[in-house]
Amino acid sequence: MAAKSIISRPVYGTLSPQPGKHHLFIADAEGALAIAEMAGRAPPGFFDDAEIVFIPGLDGKHAVALEALKPAQLHLAPSFASLLPRLRQTLANAHMGLRVYLAGTEGLIGQAMQVALEAGIDHTSIQTEHRGSLARRMQCVHCKGITENVTTQPATCAHCGLLLLVRDHYSRRIAAFQGVCINAEDRSEIPPMEEIFR
Repeated sequence: MAAKSIISRPVYGTLSPQPGKHHLFIADAEGALAIAEMAGRAPPGFFDDAEIVFIPGLDGKHAVALEALKPAQLHLAPSFASLLPRLRQTLANAHMGLRVYLAGTEGLIGQAMQVALEAGIDHTSIQTEHRGSLARRMQCVHCKGITENVTTQPATCAHCGLLLLVRDHYSRRIAAFQGVCINAEDRSEIPPMEEIFR
């Protein structure tokens, strides 16, 4: 199903340099390319007061493109969970004029958006750009567990093992799509898995 047909899914834009006293970038994988492209439209010195937090993924590429921007701070993190304490601390110490830029996968954008809003950052100070995989972050409605990087339909819950239909309903509150047991009536009915969220 095309992204535009999912009413509950957030609408993502294109990063553009905004006036502000401090710029915080949070990205994963191809999200680095969105930042690098935006840098080409930014005024001189834009990254002098910028902090970039980047999750490079397994291949580690694109970090060099971010280093070339010469931000005030560049932090590489292995996962969103590992950068969460730093992100919360940065947002807790933020002053007026902070601009937040989120780029990369939908899972990263949704989770980082939650943290920023919880910290009191106004939604008009946050920009997003989706880049890379369409893999979904899925919540099992039965056990409430979250399974990351779901690419198949149906998918297996990483917590309770149920076979789930990955619904197109996106919950902004938990930054995940909902997964419901696909064979609740007869567990022996196991439909074939297809990779459809790439």
